[in-house]
Amino acid sequence: MFRHIITLLLLCCLSFNLQAQVVELKSNHPDRHVVVKGDTLWGISGRFLKDPWQWPKVWRLNRDQIKNPHLIYPGDVVVLDTSGTSPQLRLVRETVVLQPGAIIEPLEKAAVPAIPLNVIAPFLSQPLIIEKDQLDDSPRIIAGHENRVVLSPGTRIYINEIKEGDGLNWYVYRPEGNMIDPDTKEVLGVEALYLGDARITKYGEPASGEIVRAKEEIFTRDRLVPTGDEVETSFVPHAPEKNIHGRIINIYGGVAEAGPESIVSISRGLADGIEVGHVLAINRYGRIIKDPEPPEDKAKKKSKLNKADSASKEEVGGIPGGESDKKFTPSGEELILEPGQIKLPDERIGLLMIFRVFERVSYGLIMQASEPINKLDSVQTP
Repeated sequence: MFRHIITLLLLCCLSFNLQAQVVELKSNHPDRHVVVKGDTLWGISGRFLKDPWQWPKVWRLNRDQIKNPHLIYPGDVVVLDTSGTSPQLRLVRETVVLQPGAIIEPLEKAAVPAIPLNVIAPFLSQPLIIEKDQLDDSPRIIAGHENRVVLSPGTRIYINEIKEGDGLNWYVYRPEGNMIDPDTKEVLGVEALYLGDARITKYGEPASGEIVRAKEEIFTRDRLVPTGDEVETSFVPHAPEKNIHGRIINIYGGVAEAGPESIVSISRGLADGIEVGHVLAINRYGRIIKDPEPPEDKAKKKSKLNKADSASKEEVGGIPGGESDKKFTPSGEELILEPGQIKLPDERIGLLMIFRVFERVSYGLIMQASEPINKLDSVQTP
């Protein structure tokens, strides 16, 4: 009996997995694509698939391969194989023979990125989300050479304290404000304005250094953080393995609305299971409206009907309060409506891909948008 139960569970799991692996091809998909300079993984997969984020499924990538994918280079050929039960993409590396005995191959080629790296480059190299407690301990500029007010490149600066071994190269930043979770009102971190780079010339208390690069005006009281390790840039678009709900909390680039290739921040990070490469659906959160036909009017109408049996109740919509009637906030919590309120359905309006993750907040690049995307729009597992 126990063995039969285990077998049944395995078959159920297998059935669920097969359903989860269903991939829809575009109606006009090519049979092959020659990779060229300027291609991205997202763009290549979009030639074959209706949902480009399903790329790992047709490549048969496991979790380790998603984190460390095989590199694809210009000149490689991506071939679509539909001979099996589900479509599969394969990589063919071809060399062109121009004349007998001479094969031309470039010595160095840059691998194809997942998304346009030039768009997200400033957000990869500069620390823009600072943990709340980190501000208290960050070194700060206390003076400039010869009492200079604006500290430009080449200017000597003095820092309250940097010990030997703390690092030679530092970013200069200025706290901009707290990042607040729209649903819980919790402080997720402090967003900082990147100002420039500094290099330490003498450790101690105080320490000395010089401004190497200035993107904005730098003043005393501005803070320093170490440059740290290089962030990850090799990733594959893929859906999270669990349900994630969050909100867009900022749009960058000086615009009020976002579209494709816009950068946004969301209210979820490492602590919530977000990782680099995750693709999330963007939904326009349905408004809560007042019922144009108040409950008391409905009650009057119902009192005129002579239908008291439970079967007739099911025919006009069932008993409210069941599992199917539940509504949820963008954070995934159950939404409690007041009498007379109606929650309109959410509408999917785009996709974004996460490219940098902090503890409680992440940066994402909008990949698709059917209409302008606004702050507070919800994001979730597609």
